[in-house]
Amino acid sequence: MNLNIAVLPGDGIGPEIIEQAMKVVKAVCDKYGHGLTTNEALVGAVAIDKTGNPYPDETHKICMESDAVLFGAIGSPKYDNDPSAKIRPEQGLLAMRKQLGLYANLRPVSTFPSLIHKSPLRSELVDGADFMCIRELTGGLYFGRPQGRSEDGNTAYDTCVYTREEIEHIVRLAYGYAQKRRKKLTVVDKANILATSRLWRQVAQEISSEFPDVETEYMFVDNAAMRLIQWPKSFDVMVTENMFGDILTDEASVITGSLGMLPSASIGVHTSVFEPIHGSYPQAAGKNIANPLATILSAALMFEYAFNLNEEGALIRKAVNACGLVTS
Repeated sequence: MNLNIAVLPGDGIGPEIIEQAMKVVKAVCDKYGHGLTTNEALVGAVAIDKTGNPYPDETHKICMESDAVLFGAIGSPKYDNDPSAKIRPEQGLLAMRKQLGLYANLRPVSTFPSLIHKSPLRSELVDGADFMCIRELTGGLYFGRPQGRSEDGNTAYDTCVYTREEIEHIVRLAYGYAQKRRKKLTVVDKANILATSRLWRQVAQEISSEFPDVETEYMFVDNAAMRLIQWPKSFDVMVTENMFGDILTDEASVITGSLGMLPSASIGVHTSVFEPIHGSYPQAAGKNIANPLATILSAALMFEYAFNLNEEGALIRKAVNACGLVTS
């Protein structure tokens, strides 16, 4: 098989973690006899500095012509510390999600036996934890309009919007993954307060009858945040809206011991993007101290989800566990 991959290093530690992940990708391709074609492209702050656009048209073209995208990180203090900046690196990430149709972000959370001791939680709580968070990626507060500030700058507003179609799409996807795992789905919302969450719950309840083999539970997001720490092994597949998913999966990173351990796959209409869930960590850029394992594990997801090469993905995870045994 020939793997045609777009490589987007991005900002901060992005280039160095992508470099390590690509070493793994090339080694796996060599071992299994796969051809490998890569095209590198700009995104984020580095793209703004060079083109004025955080997601240039050329980058989009390269992504559209690729079978998968391996992505590093976006963000720069230059823009973080300037609230008045009209163009921001994160706009490139949102544009990429929208233009590539990246509607679902899959974030598997599982522990490695060799790294259990790195978690701040007691080992008996996290040992054996294995669940998947499925986050809706193109709706909610991050994309809702109107959004902005008043003319005097003293009032700001964001709008949370969801359609039935968006919710049906992501919930059916989540049920499909639950059927392949332990047949339990947790729908996370804030239906006691938010109108959008009430629509989420209504749609999920309607769809649940199509999947009688899957146990469905409904949970408010504040309770889910508590349960993730108290009883992480109670979850199998969790599905939720954009902002809740963003927050809960960062919280879930402590189960594995580090934000640097969680990979993700963003499933798209045109192509899919594989990236670590952490940020650009600019303080560490260029120091060769950033943990690349989340990016390497994202490459494992790429082999599995983009190319259906499950043996290759499993081999990478086996190597990560072995690496933990060596460095512990």
